[in-house]
Order: sequence, then structure tokens, then C-alpha cells
Amino acid sequence: MLTDDQIAEHLRSTNADFREMEESHHRLDEELQTLLKNHTLTPQEESMKKQIQKEKLGKKDRMAEMIREYRKSQEQPTS
Repeated sequence: MLTDDQIAEHLRSTNADFREMEESHHRLDEELQTLLKNHTLTPQEESMKKQIQKEKLGKKDRMAEMIREYRKSQEQPTS
């Protein structure tokens, strides 16, 4: 059975949606890390931080779902 990392690597090389989702997730992480370098956040920055975290989590959840779907499709017996 393939690990999640192995499936993610396969999807990275074969699925443009997965690749774009992962790249977007990394960009959001970089934005968040830049924002968090400030010691105190303004209310606007705090709101932006929450929005980035929410969007980042949504992308991570979608990638995990794609991995589960791939695993399930590989486990189904072929006729």
C-alpha cells in the first residue's frame, strides 16, 4: 500500500489541480509567515491572518481528500 507521501508525489506529477493546490498552499504559508514576523498585528492584519489560515486549511483539506480518493480508486478490485 502506498503512503500518503507517495500518493502526493504521484499526484504532483500527474494531476495539475493537485499541483496548483499545493503551490497555492505554499504561497499562502509564505504570506502567513511574513505577516507573523510582526510582533503585534493591526485589526486588519489579524483579519488577513485568519483569512489566510482558513484558505490554507481548505486547500490542505482538499489535497488530503484527493489523496483519499486516489487511494480508494486504487483499492477497488478490477473486473
